[in-house]
Amino acid sequence: MAPKITEVNRFLTTLFRYQEAGLVGVIIFLGLLLTVFGGSVKVPVFQTNADGLRERVFFTNAQGEQEPVTVTRNTFLNAKNLTQLAKDTSFIAIMAVGATIVIISGGIDLSVGAIYALASVVGAMVLHQVNPDGMRGQTSTLLTVALGLTACVGTATLCGLLNGGMIVALKVHPFIITLGTMAIFRGIAFVLTNGQSIGGFPEVFRNSVQWELGEGLSIVPLLLTVAVGVVGTVFLVQLAVGRRVYAIGGNELASRFSGIRVERVKLAVFVISGFVAGLSAVLSLGYYGAATSGDGQGYELNVIAAAVIGGASLAGGKGTALGAILGALIIQMISSGIVILRIDQNYSQIIIGAVVIIAVVLDRINAWRESKRLSHHARGLSSEPT
Repeated sequence: MAPKITEVNRFLTTLFRYQEAGLVGVIIFLGLLLTVFGGSVKVPVFQTNADGLRERVFFTNAQGEQEPVTVTRNTFLNAKNLTQLAKDTSFIAIMAVGATIVIISGGIDLSVGAIYALASVVGAMVLHQVNPDGMRGQTSTLLTVALGLTACVGTATLCGLLNGGMIVALKVHPFIITLGTMAIFRGIAFVLTNGQSIGGFPEVFRNSVQWELGEGLSIVPLLLTVAVGVVGTVFLVQLAVGRRVYAIGGNELASRFSGIRVERVKLAVFVISGFVAGLSAVLSLGYYGAATSGDGQGYELNVIAAAVIGGASLAGGKGTALGAILGALIIQMISSGIVILRIDQNYSQIIIGAVVIIAVVLDRINAWRESKRLSHHARGLSSEPT
């Protein structure tokens, strides 16, 4: 029995060394809190009619009147709410993976929200043209989806390339460059739209993004988030360029002396950040069916907050793609919890800001403890007789 207990203790010790284990614990705690205190809600029952369309189910009451059939479900713990939670999380989580890679390299990207907005606007303009009522309304289904995807992702990737190019060429801190491009990109989006909303997309594009499994269970955002998380993890953990990102964030000077082409890596991380912002823009167009220059306002805070809560250190050299996704999920659960628990939504930004500060403080405490542990270990080695 004793060896088994030892193995379990060793497994638990190894598990809780990882930041993600603590994040999963927080998510479980929040889920239990919202499940217990969120109460219940009456949900209408739907059925599929002979034409294949979903419609509400009614019954005739004692007075001979038609009333909708409803079932009582937990406000938080039900399939529809969890699917909605996954969808809402995906917009931030996908961009948070790119922001985490930038932060690991020792940089920061304040322009992700503006890139998201500009990519959405350009994609909306292209899709509006291929709408059946537009100038090129006879575009094929596959080409329509490809055009929308290319317009969003291509625009966002170009923005990321411009960010990285200016940072490398001008040798200016990313904070300054991305602060400037944040205003520039959003300003371009405003000029292109004249401050108006652009809609009127082909249904085939929206249906592709909103593709559902079962009754109302939209899985495209979840699948895309998982795919970005897996690719981001492979990039950071398995590929040599990912290890170079960690090395540069940990010590840029040492990385230069070791032969790493720092400028290329920095350029690459900002291109990646722009690329994933374009993927989020595709989801936005598919679900909201319109784009404005004001889209993504304030996303910078949520994206960076998700990365920091997920374990990325603003000092660089630390962070994971999985942590970024879990951090985004925590933020969205907090936002949803404020609604479910009927708390004044004006406090949402205050709460998220407080959570970010707590995450940074905990990161500093962990760094101090690790430094102290290494110092004690070094003194122990130096005191050993030779």
